[in-house]
Amino acid sequence: MTDGDAVIGTIRATRIVGPGREFLIDDEPVDIHIADGLIADIAPTGALPSRGEVLDVEGAWTVPGLWDNHVHTVQWALTAERAPLGHAVSAAAAAHAMSGVVPLPDGRRVGTGFRDALWPDRPTLELLDAATGAVPTYLINADVHSVWLNSAALAREGFRSDDGLLRETDAFEISRRLNAVDAAHGDSAMRRAGEQAAARGVTGVVDFDMAWGADAWPRRIRDGFAAHRVEFAVYPFDLDRAIAAGLRTGEPHEEPDAPAAGRGLVHMGPLKVITDGSLGTRTAACSHAYPHDPDNFGMLTVPSDELVDLLTRAAGAGLAVAVHAIGDRAVTSALDAFTTTGAVGSIEHVQLVRHADLARFGRLGVVASVQPQHAVDDRELVDRLWSGQTAIGYPLASLRDAGAEMRFGSDAPVAPLDPWQAISAAVSRTEDDRAPWHPEERITIGQALEASVRTSLRPGEPADIVVCGADPLVASGETLRGMPVWATLLAGRRTHAGS
Repeated sequence: MTDGDAVIGTIRATRIVGPGREFLIDDEPVDIHIADGLIADIAPTGALPSRGEVLDVEGAWTVPGLWDNHVHTVQWALTAERAPLGHAVSAAAAAHAMSGVVPLPDGRRVGTGFRDALWPDRPTLELLDAATGAVPTYLINADVHSVWLNSAALAREGFRSDDGLLRETDAFEISRRLNAVDAAHGDSAMRRAGEQAAARGVTGVVDFDMAWGADAWPRRIRDGFAAHRVEFAVYPFDLDRAIAAGLRTGEPHEEPDAPAAGRGLVHMGPLKVITDGSLGTRTAACSHAYPHDPDNFGMLTVPSDELVDLLTRAAGAGLAVAVHAIGDRAVTSALDAFTTTGAVGSIEHVQLVRHADLARFGRLGVVASVQPQHAVDDRELVDRLWSGQTAIGYPLASLRDAGAEMRFGSDAPVAPLDPWQAISAAVSRTEDDRAPWHPEERITIGQALEASVRTSLRPGEPADIVVCGADPLVASGETLRGMPVWATLLAGRRTHAGS
């Protein structure tokens, strides 16, 4: 294989995995022929003349291009510039870690990824002030539903908090401000992040950035972004603007003078509505109270009547809806709203589901957009904070068996943007030497791949293809997690060339 952003005409001597395996004859390698960005033909190796540049991958396996169906793109791209706090085992340790962080050019210290639900001590304003002094300091929870600020940061942003913690809407506003970097800076970070995603076989993402993507994505394409396809969402505060602009889910959104490599990559996505909190922040709306906090059942941040109104308006304007619902009360509320309005779309996260609600996904045609890595990352939190819940935690097999369509994502930066990690977590329900967590919710590798792709390897389909260095269908969880990606093609154009 050669380096470069080449257009491939033939992938030679590969074995197909997933949809399209019927083209294999006695498991012998085939050639995949590509023309005009589409798969033109699939034939036994050497049976047809090669087209254009040849990618010889003898001994490799190909799968359709992988999608991450839940990404906060700018926050994910900027994570590399922020101090990692996932290792912090206490509030004191996190505060101390921030004391040595070099401020960003705007004068703010920013850390990300802390998980305070299992800490032995509590975050306090006094503790963070003592460690960080007069430099505005921001610590973002791994779930992004809370932030911990020192007094200097609170004053800078115009917020007040007795303990320095801001949750839900206020926390999102802080993240929006931190993400609102100079466009050239943010777009450069996005290009780097897109290259990293392509290196893991990503050919498409659903972008849930809390900014106006209708301007940002055409600009990025114009400036050279061409790593993967994008469906960008809008939030309720921009719904009127989206309707006035005539944005409709699924329609292309680009400028006439877009570079050739970027044409057809950007489409309008759904309306995103966040209806409850999160497990880590102890705000997910649940049927039973959180331990040692008998009055805390989480919170429904969007009342049922308001949610129905939003879905009605979205449906009337041609917009699908992606409803964030983590706790079982929020999932029920979301399903009720889909039932009432006839809107189409997904429920995002689906981390705690009442048994009676499982079959409603299939009956309504509502997609369960889930992040399997969260089950691995959150197992201790669930065992501690949801031990008294009677609903099913982090269901996969139960949803599938009930007829639900599933789509996988990462929720990056909450988890790494790597579909192979999601596939591994769904198949193994562990990432170390511990026994699988709730193994009854495991699904097969084939089912996990199905939830990670949008196309198939068949003639007429887009030539969005990932060339793998191992056979996913027989791979262990560890091998899946570290799957070698030899090449990634987007409409036949190579966006990643491995070794």
